[in-house]
Amino acid sequence: MGQPMHLSLLAITVCLITLLATCPELAVGWPVDSSFYDEIKRVVYGGGENVDDSVAATESSPPPPLSLPSSSQDINRPLEVEGWPRSPIPRLGQVSGVAINTVGQPVIFHRGSHVWDENSFNETFHYQHVEEGPILTNAIVTLSPKTGEVLSSWGAGFFYMPHGITIDHQGNVWVTDVAMHQVFKFSPGAPRASLTFGKRFENGKGYRTLCQPTSVAIASTGDIFIADGYCNSRVLKFTSRGELLRIFPHGNEFLSLQVPHSLALLEKHDLICIADREDMRVVCRGAELSTENKEQAPLTIQQPDLGRVYAITNHGDLIYAVNGPTSPLIPVQGFTINPMTENIVDHWTLSKNAAINVPHDIAISKDGSSLYVASISPNRIVKYTMTSVTPLKSE
Repeated sequence: MGQPMHLSLLAITVCLITLLATCPELAVGWPVDSSFYDEIKRVVYGGGENVDDSVAATESSPPPPLSLPSSSQDINRPLEVEGWPRSPIPRLGQVSGVAINTVGQPVIFHRGSHVWDENSFNETFHYQHVEEGPILTNAIVTLSPKTGEVLSSWGAGFFYMPHGITIDHQGNVWVTDVAMHQVFKFSPGAPRASLTFGKRFENGKGYRTLCQPTSVAIASTGDIFIADGYCNSRVLKFTSRGELLRIFPHGNEFLSLQVPHSLALLEKHDLICIADREDMRVVCRGAELSTENKEQAPLTIQQPDLGRVYAITNHGDLIYAVNGPTSPLIPVQGFTINPMTENIVDHWTLSKNAAINVPHDIAISKDGSSLYVASISPNRIVKYTMTSVTPLKSE
């Protein structure tokens, strides 16, 4: 759920997909780079329409040239583990988030009896069901990676509309609640949050307020990145103590976002990657974790079949992503992305027998052997193991 997509841009993209479907010879070796989409946006938003000056300036600037992959080294493709979990998870609601804890166990964040629908928020993004109280079941559930059985759970009576979950290298659990417009840090085993961002049920555009925050990424330095979110379409960077360092994008930056829905850190390359959902792309910009790294232009992954990107995670230099409902001509599926070459190197199926209509989050184990996708339609968590395949070749 969230802001509506730009229908004009979507219609143009759908027409493009239709052309490729009816004339497949056009798709062979056809490199579509981000300048193609920038031209679409120029046509859609230009021509006398009222456009914010900062956005107009951003969209008119030429992007960096697209690089093509030069390696044919095998990559790992996620393959669904059928029959996992072995038994149903009790009282499972919409599974909005999934993370991996420090011992390799999947931890899910779900909504219990609460459902995000068209009646959940008003036009100013205020939650409409506060009087009904919080979710009464444990919203944070740790599962066995082998069987999927519930190992532990907590969080009852606190959350209203769960969204994202992240577990850092010290075992701290970070969660976002879009109804409360807040982000919470829970130390391992602690019943109360040790750090809170945002004001309870109050949204805003200032640095002390959030508006439906979606995701958190934590650097090994302790720096905190918060995707904020459905209303503000920005990323905030804080110190480990919660002091604001940066807001992305800033006024003069060559970057605009439309619902940053998920984050992934590539610390080796000093990059913070963003699932820019309504712009139907993944964009990676400098994370500014080190003063030694030179400023670099954003990297953009945007191709006709990518659709609305709901979630991303990374292992090594590769990003694993899932899209969500976009168009009947764009299937809901998984993608493997090489952000350094701005290319999709593999596509993979989310489920063989039971359709996953709205995948919402994704996480991969530290050793890269297991991957998990959380779904809000239907309410389920899916496990995958990795199998080696040869990546797609660029002509």
